[in-house]
Amino acid sequence: MSGESGEHKRIPQRGLWFEEFEIGAVYEHSPGRTVTEADNVLFTTLTMNTQALHLDAAWAARQPGFDGQRLINSMFTLSTIVGLSVAQLTQGTLVANLGFSDIAFPSPLFAGDTLYAETECTGKRASSSRPGEGIVNITHIGRNQDGVIVAKASRATLVRLAPEESQRP
Repeated sequence: MSGESGEHKRIPQRGLWFEEFEIGAVYEHSPGRTVTEADNVLFTTLTMNTQALHLDAAWAARQPGFDGQRLINSMFTLSTIVGLSVAQLTQGTLVANLGFSDIAFPSPLFAGDTLYAETECTGKRASSSRPGEGIVNITHIGRNQDGVIVAKASRATLVRLAPEESQRP
């Protein structure tokens, strides 16, 4: 508490400014997200993905390799690992998502699995064309509750440089 007027210092939740990203650092995001059958069906139908492996339990049960389970939509998995990183890394500091590359889903994710995410900063540089902003390269990794990697994606982002002390909220 500061002073008798009852005013308090206010600290907004935010992601990291460009300068705060550390190359080689791995940011562990918390909490994880337990995935449900409803998540899979809703995401799959909202995105008009008619893949029977996600929607048709009877058909999926007859397919080899997945123990009769429907697969969680891989785009849901990718979106969720990115989403799990937002509060810690990019909330209010991201300017733009520049693109994804090297996307892989090495193991399946099923309803009832809990998805955990971590992000490694793999590089950064000040933008040559946008003063006050920089490009940060990151790799998102999603693991299930057993630590098995279920998704991995490299991403380029445009992030704000820290404002001067007098301009910070």
